[in-house]
Parts: sequence; C-alpha cells; structure tokens
Amino acid sequence: MQVRPGASRDKREQVLNDWYRRHMKSLVPDLIARWQPVIGVQVDDWGIKKMKTRWGSCNIQDHRVWLNLELAKKPPQCLEYVLVHEMVHLLECHHNYHFKALMEKFMPQWRLYRNELNRAPLPHEKWTY
Repeated sequence: MQVRPGASRDKREQVLNDWYRRHMKSLVPDLIARWQPVIGVQVDDWGIKKMKTRWGSCNIQDHRVWLNLELAKKPPQCLEYVLVHEMVHLLECHHNYHFKALMEKFMPQWRLYRNELNRAPLPHEKWTY
C-alpha cells in the first residue's frame, strides 16, 4: 500500500481500511457459500462496516449479515466464527441453550474462536461476544 508523501493520518487510515475491506470482501462470499448448506440458511445480503461494540450483527427478517471491519485484523478463523454465529442467529435469535447447541453442532470449536476475539480487543473499546 502506498500513500502520497505528507498524507494526513485520516487519509492513511482510509487507505488501510479500504485494503482491509477489499480483503474481507474477497473472503466472505466463499465462507457464506460453504456454510449455507451446512447450517441450512440463506444469507440474502451481507456487508462490512465499522462497529464500536460488536463483531457482527444480523437482521433476521431480511437475512442480512453485517461484519465488523476490525475482523480483517484478526485470524481468518475468527471471521469465519463470527459469520457462522450470525448465520446461526437466522435459526435462533437468542443466545440461549438452543443457540449454543447449534453452534456446537456446526462449529464445535466456536468457544476457542470467541475467546481469541475477546482476548485481544481494541484497547479503547470493550468487546464481548
């Protein structure tokens, strides 16, 4: 990546975030295609945005998944975990026993990935998932 000499901090950050966004956009379609038949749900739309307190979110009615841009800075399995987590919400909207049982079924190691995400949050924000 390159920026022009003398580029502002905001411009440098924008170039880096654009790169992270392109990287994530190259990964997510294959992950969705891989997991839809496993979980038995259809993701109709997805996007990437900066979120202050969440790694991901979903709109159950529209079958839309949002992923936090910060996931680009994490190991790939963390991105996959968050995507699966949001896709499982299309089957169960609450973080209850049924949700956890579905996560166990589809991704038995999900707690390891969740712990990895929560172990290294951004210093200025409190993350839980």
